[in-house]
Amino acid sequence: MDKMHHRSGFVNILGNPNVGKSTLMNGLVGAKLSIITSKAQTTRHRIMGIVNGDDFQIVFSDTPGIIRPAYKLQEKMMKFVRDAVSDADVMLYVTDIEEDPGRNKEYLEKLRKLDIPVLLIINKVDLGTQEKVENLMEQWNIALPGASIIPVSAKEGYNLERVFNEIMDKLPDSPPYYPKDALTDKPERFFASEIIREKIFLNYRKEIPYSVEVEIEEFREGDGIIRIRAVIHVLRETQKVIIIGKRGEALKKTGTQARIEMEKFFENKVFLEIFVKVSKDWRDKEFKLKGFGYK
Repeated sequence: MDKMHHRSGFVNILGNPNVGKSTLMNGLVGAKLSIITSKAQTTRHRIMGIVNGDDFQIVFSDTPGIIRPAYKLQEKMMKFVRDAVSDADVMLYVTDIEEDPGRNKEYLEKLRKLDIPVLLIINKVDLGTQEKVENLMEQWNIALPGASIIPVSAKEGYNLERVFNEIMDKLPDSPPYYPKDALTDKPERFFASEIIREKIFLNYRKEIPYSVEVEIEEFREGDGIIRIRAVIHVLRETQKVIIIGKRGEALKKTGTQARIEMEKFFENKVFLEIFVKVSKDWRDKEFKLKGFGYK
């Protein structure tokens, strides 16, 4: 293989909460790396998904949705977003058919100033009419002149191949940044915690999912089984009671769902223990956030 013709690049995905960034990345990577639920702010970290071919490597990067921070955790989340704007080779800005092109003026201004290719992805087109999609494309053409505008349905897989081909056309010549067998930059224990957090988002209401962090205290492989001990950190005692549920049934349900998902993800048997701990104000404590991987 001629090394001069190997292409590699960082493709960073940006957008507001709930427009389908994680669904899009998982569709492009072909693996479920990012949490997907119907609730906003499910992605908290910057998660990389790596696609390798003989002569290319694409490093996709999913980021938290753009928000105005209300506490220190959200400030850390927005730092991941700012970093993603500054270190991309190709930028994917994801919107959907309901979003006003005038939203996020600050970030649109940053995108207009970038001297890298920008793909404007209009997601969820399966939920709108052709006329609505065409009108939006015209509006985005004015809002982000120079961007390639692609209507997609990440959920249905519509037009993802076109997105992939456009990215390939715009990748710079470069050797690979990661080993060719790498799927992500995150360790396995990170995905164990994300799987548990996803089940919490699905099973609990109101503020509970936004008040928890999952810490993996032990991740040990051996004898054909992965042994995982996890701690769910909550802000208050009342939240601990809700997470555990009557006779422990709510926690048991969450744990069973998480274990089944982990066995699929890791392709191995999993023994999972989950504990719940009150960690007062963890979202605003620097040392706690660092411990949970928010640098």
